[in-house]
Amino acid sequence: MELKLNRPICFFDLETTGTDITKDRIVEISILKVFPNGNKESKTWLVNPERPIPPQSTTFHGIDDAKVANEPTFKDLSHQVYNMIKDSDLAGYNSDRFDIPLLAEELLRADVDFDMKNRVTVDVQTIFHKKEERTLSAAFKFYCGQILENAHSAEADVNATYEILKSQLDRYDDLENDMKLLSEYTTRKKAVDFAGFIALDEDGNEIFTFGKHKGAKVEEILEKEPGYFGWIQNADFPLYTKKVLTAIKLRKLNNKLV
Repeated sequence: MELKLNRPICFFDLETTGTDITKDRIVEISILKVFPNGNKESKTWLVNPERPIPPQSTTFHGIDDAKVANEPTFKDLSHQVYNMIKDSDLAGYNSDRFDIPLLAEELLRADVDFDMKNRVTVDVQTIFHKKEERTLSAAFKFYCGQILENAHSAEADVNATYEILKSQLDRYDDLENDMKLLSEYTTRKKAVDFAGFIALDEDGNEIFTFGKHKGAKVEEILEKEPGYFGWIQNADFPLYTKKVLTAIKLRKLNNKLV
Protein backbone atom coordinates (compact mmCIF):
# COMPACT_ATOMS: atom_id res chain seq x y z
CA MET A 1 0.00 0.00 0.00
CA GLU A 2 1.36 3.40 -0.96
CA LEU A 3 0.90 6.32 1.42
CA LYS A 4 -1.96 8.76 0.86
CA LEU A 5 -0.32 12.15 1.28
CA ASN A 6 -1.61 15.68 1.14
CA ARG A 7 1.91 17.02 1.60
CA PRO A 8 5.41 15.48 1.61
CA ILE A 9 6.50 13.36 4.55
CA CYS A 10 10.13 12.94 5.62
CA PHE A 11 11.19 9.67 7.20
CA PHE A 12 14.46 10.25 9.01
CA ASP A 13 16.90 8.56 11.36
CA LEU A 14 19.79 9.84 13.45
CA GLU A 15 22.94 8.21 14.71
CA THR A 16 24.37 10.15 17.63
CA THR A 17 27.06 10.43 20.27
CA GLY A 18 24.55 9.23 22.89
CA THR A 19 20.96 9.41 24.09
CA ASP A 20 20.87 12.70 26.03
CA ILE A 21 18.70 15.04 23.95
CA THR A 22 20.16 18.22 25.43
CA LYS A 23 23.83 17.21 25.42
CA ASP A 24 24.48 14.68 22.66
CA ARG A 25 25.10 15.43 19.00
CA ILE A 26 24.30 13.94 15.59
CA VAL A 27 27.00 11.95 13.77
CA GLU A 28 24.83 10.76 10.87
CA ILE A 29 21.44 11.79 9.51
CA SER A 30 19.48 10.16 6.72
CA ILE A 31 16.25 11.57 5.28
CA LEU A 32 13.86 9.90 2.86
CA LYS A 33 11.34 12.43 1.52
CA VAL A 34 8.20 10.96 -0.02
CA PHE A 35 6.00 13.24 -2.13
CA PRO A 36 2.23 12.98 -2.67
CA ASN A 37 2.82 11.86 -6.27
CA GLY A 38 4.97 8.94 -5.07
CA ASN A 39 8.32 10.47 -5.99
CA LYS A 40 11.12 10.11 -3.47
CA GLU A 41 14.24 12.07 -2.58
CA SER A 42 16.89 10.86 -0.16
CA LYS A 43 19.94 12.37 1.48
CA THR A 44 22.44 10.96 3.97
CA TRP A 45 25.13 13.00 5.70
CA LEU A 46 27.93 12.08 8.06
CA VAL A 47 28.34 14.84 10.63
CA ASN A 48 31.31 15.97 12.68
CA PRO A 49 29.87 16.34 16.21
CA GLU A 50 32.81 18.49 17.33
CA ARG A 51 33.35 16.21 20.31
CA PRO A 52 34.69 12.68 20.86
CA ILE A 53 32.29 9.85 20.02
CA PRO A 54 32.09 7.47 23.01
CA PRO A 55 33.29 3.93 22.27
CA GLN A 56 29.94 2.45 23.29
CA SER A 57 28.21 4.62 20.70
CA THR A 58 30.72 3.57 18.03
CA THR A 59 30.03 -0.06 18.91
CA PHE A 60 26.33 0.59 18.29
CA HIS A 61 26.49 2.43 14.94
CA GLY A 62 30.05 1.87 13.69
CA ILE A 63 30.93 5.56 13.37
CA ASP A 64 34.14 6.68 15.09
CA ASP A 65 36.03 9.96 15.37
CA ALA A 66 38.24 9.23 12.35
CA LYS A 67 35.23 8.59 10.11
CA VAL A 68 33.74 12.04 10.74
CA ALA A 69 36.94 14.06 11.26
CA ASN A 70 36.70 15.74 7.84
CA GLU A 71 32.91 15.86 7.60
CA PRO A 72 30.83 19.06 7.95
CA THR A 73 29.41 20.07 11.32
CA PHE A 74 25.65 20.09 11.82
CA LYS A 75 25.69 23.89 11.72
CA ASP A 76 27.26 23.64 8.25
CA LEU A 77 24.46 21.29 7.16
CA SER A 78 21.59 22.83 9.09
CA HIS A 79 20.06 24.84 6.25
CA GLN A 80 20.23 21.89 3.84
CA VAL A 81 18.48 19.70 6.40
CA TYR A 82 15.86 22.32 7.20
CA ASN A 83 15.14 23.07 3.54
CA MET A 84 14.47 19.38 2.98
CA ILE A 85 12.00 19.01 5.86
CA LYS A 86 10.44 22.47 6.17
CA ASP A 87 7.37 21.70 4.03
CA SER A 88 6.88 18.16 5.33
CA ASP A 89 5.36 16.04 8.03
CA LEU A 90 7.90 13.88 9.90
CA ALA A 91 8.09 10.15 10.52
CA GLY A 92 10.56 7.75 12.05
CA TYR A 93 11.14 4.88 14.44
CA ASN A 94 11.00 6.13 18.04
CA SER A 95 11.13 9.57 16.44
CA ASP A 96 8.65 11.30 18.75
CA ARG A 97 10.71 10.52 21.83
CA PHE A 98 14.24 10.81 20.44
CA ASP A 99 14.98 11.76 16.83
CA ILE A 100 12.65 14.77 16.52
CA PRO A 101 13.57 16.26 19.92
CA LEU A 102 17.30 15.88 19.23
CA LEU A 103 16.99 17.25 15.69
CA ALA A 104 15.09 20.25 17.06
CA GLU A 105 17.90 20.91 19.55
CA GLU A 106 20.53 20.77 16.83
CA LEU A 107 18.57 23.10 14.55
CA LEU A 108 17.94 25.62 17.31
CA ARG A 109 21.63 25.53 18.30
CA ALA A 110 22.39 26.33 14.66
CA ASP A 111 20.02 29.34 14.85
CA VAL A 112 17.41 27.71 12.60
CA ASP A 113 13.97 28.60 13.96
CA PHE A 114 12.45 25.11 13.81
CA ASP A 115 9.02 24.33 15.18
CA MET A 116 6.22 21.82 14.63
CA LYS A 117 3.44 24.23 13.67
CA ASN A 118 1.20 23.00 10.85
CA ARG A 119 2.83 19.58 10.63
CA VAL A 120 2.20 16.16 12.15
CA THR A 121 4.46 13.29 13.13
CA VAL A 122 4.07 9.53 12.71
CA ASP A 123 6.08 7.25 14.98
CA VAL A 124 6.23 3.83 13.32
CA GLN A 125 7.62 2.27 16.51
CA THR A 126 4.44 3.16 18.38
CA ILE A 127 2.26 1.40 15.80
CA PHE A 128 4.54 -1.61 16.04
CA HIS A 129 4.59 -1.66 19.84
CA LYS A 130 0.83 -1.25 20.07
CA LYS A 131 0.34 -4.09 17.64
CA GLU A 132 3.27 -6.50 18.08
CA GLU A 133 5.86 -5.36 20.69
CA ARG A 134 9.13 -5.87 18.78
CA THR A 135 12.41 -4.16 17.71
CA LEU A 136 13.07 -2.50 14.34
CA SER A 137 14.89 -5.54 12.94
CA ALA A 138 12.10 -7.84 14.11
CA ALA A 139 9.52 -5.41 12.71
CA PHE A 140 11.21 -5.48 9.30
CA LYS A 141 11.25 -9.27 9.30
CA PHE A 142 7.69 -9.52 10.63
CA TYR A 143 6.07 -7.01 8.28
CA CYS A 144 8.29 -7.17 5.21
CA GLY A 145 9.63 -10.74 5.42
CA GLN A 146 13.21 -9.54 5.07
CA ILE A 147 16.38 -9.46 7.16
CA LEU A 148 17.52 -5.93 7.96
CA GLU A 149 21.10 -5.70 6.69
CA ASN A 150 23.34 -2.99 8.17
CA ALA A 151 21.02 -2.36 11.11
CA HIS A 152 21.91 0.84 13.00
CA SER A 153 23.18 2.58 9.90
CA ALA A 154 20.92 5.58 9.42
CA GLU A 155 20.18 4.90 5.75
CA ALA A 156 19.24 1.25 6.27
CA ASP A 157 17.07 2.08 9.28
CA VAL A 158 15.21 4.92 7.60
CA ASN A 159 14.39 2.89 4.48
CA ALA A 160 13.25 -0.02 6.62
CA THR A 161 11.00 2.31 8.62
CA TYR A 162 9.34 3.57 5.41
CA GLU A 163 8.72 0.02 4.17
CA ILE A 164 7.36 -1.06 7.57
CA LEU A 165 4.77 1.72 7.66
CA LYS A 166 3.47 0.74 4.23
CA SER A 167 3.24 -2.90 5.32
CA GLN A 168 1.49 -1.91 8.56
CA LEU A 169 -1.17 -0.13 6.52
CA ASP A 170 -1.61 -3.29 4.45
CA ARG A 171 -1.87 -5.51 7.51
CA TYR A 172 -4.14 -3.53 9.84
CA ASP A 173 -7.57 -2.64 8.46
CA ASP A 174 -8.23 -0.27 11.37
CA LEU A 175 -5.24 1.94 10.48
CA GLU A 176 -6.24 4.82 8.22
CA ASN A 177 -3.86 5.81 5.43
CA ASP A 178 -3.95 9.40 6.62
CA MET A 179 -0.97 11.14 8.19
CA LYS A 180 -3.01 13.22 10.64
CA LEU A 181 -4.85 10.14 11.93
CA LEU A 182 -1.62 8.14 12.09
CA SER A 183 -0.05 10.99 14.04
CA GLU A 184 -2.91 10.89 16.55
CA TYR A 185 -2.57 7.10 16.81
CA THR A 186 1.18 7.23 17.43
CA THR A 187 1.19 10.17 19.85
CA ARG A 188 1.80 8.77 23.33
CA LYS A 189 0.69 11.85 25.23
CA LYS A 190 -0.43 15.38 24.53
CA ALA A 191 2.96 16.98 24.97
CA VAL A 192 3.43 20.60 23.94
CA ASP A 193 7.21 20.36 23.85
CA PHE A 194 9.04 17.33 22.51
CA ALA A 195 10.53 16.29 25.84
CA GLY A 196 7.17 16.23 27.61
CA PHE A 197 7.92 18.80 30.32
CA ILE A 198 4.82 20.74 29.22
CA ALA A 199 1.63 18.92 28.26
CA LEU A 200 -2.06 19.62 27.72
CA ASP A 201 -4.69 18.74 30.30
CA GLU A 202 -8.18 17.49 29.41
CA ASP A 203 -9.35 21.07 28.84
CA GLY A 204 -6.46 21.94 26.53
CA ASN A 205 -4.53 24.03 29.05
CA GLU A 206 -0.72 23.82 29.17
CA ILE A 207 0.48 22.24 32.41
CA PHE A 208 3.86 21.34 33.88
CA THR A 209 4.52 17.60 34.10
CA PHE A 210 7.45 17.68 36.54
CA GLY A 211 8.75 19.10 39.78
CA LYS A 212 6.96 21.04 42.46
CA HIS A 213 4.43 22.47 39.99
CA LYS A 214 3.54 19.14 38.38
CA GLY A 215 -0.05 19.32 37.13
CA ALA A 216 -0.28 23.11 37.56
CA LYS A 217 -1.24 25.40 34.70
CA VAL A 218 1.80 27.03 33.14
CA GLU A 219 0.20 30.46 32.78
CA GLU A 220 -0.80 30.53 36.44
CA ILE A 221 2.70 29.59 37.65
CA LEU A 222 4.34 32.16 35.38
CA GLU A 223 2.11 34.82 36.92
CA LYS A 224 2.42 33.70 40.55
CA GLU A 225 6.09 32.76 40.43
CA PRO A 226 7.83 34.68 37.60
CA GLY A 227 11.23 33.49 38.78
CA TYR A 228 10.32 29.95 37.73
CA PHE A 229 10.54 31.03 34.09
CA GLY A 230 14.05 32.37 34.62
CA TRP A 231 15.10 29.20 36.42
CA ILE A 232 13.99 27.01 33.52
CA GLN A 233 15.64 29.27 30.96
CA ASN A 234 18.97 29.06 32.80
CA ALA A 235 18.75 25.36 33.69
CA ASP A 236 19.65 22.32 31.57
CA PHE A 237 16.29 21.99 29.80
CA PRO A 238 15.96 21.35 26.04
CA LEU A 239 16.04 24.46 23.88
CA TYR A 240 12.68 23.60 22.37
CA THR A 241 11.11 23.40 25.84
CA LYS A 242 12.48 26.87 26.58
CA LYS A 243 11.12 28.12 23.27
CA VAL A 244 7.64 26.76 24.02
CA LEU A 245 7.67 28.29 27.50
CA THR A 246 8.72 31.66 26.09
CA ALA A 247 5.87 31.53 23.58
CA ILE A 248 3.36 30.85 26.37
CA LYS A 249 4.72 33.76 28.39
CA LEU A 250 4.57 36.14 25.43
CA ARG A 251 1.04 35.00 24.59
CA LYS A 252 -0.08 35.78 28.12
CA LEU A 253 1.56 39.22 28.02
CA ASN A 254 -0.09 39.98 24.69
CA ASN A 255 -3.48 38.91 26.05
CA LYS A 256 -3.05 41.34 28.94
CA LEU A 257 -2.35 44.16 26.50
CA VAL A 258 -5.44 43.48 24.41
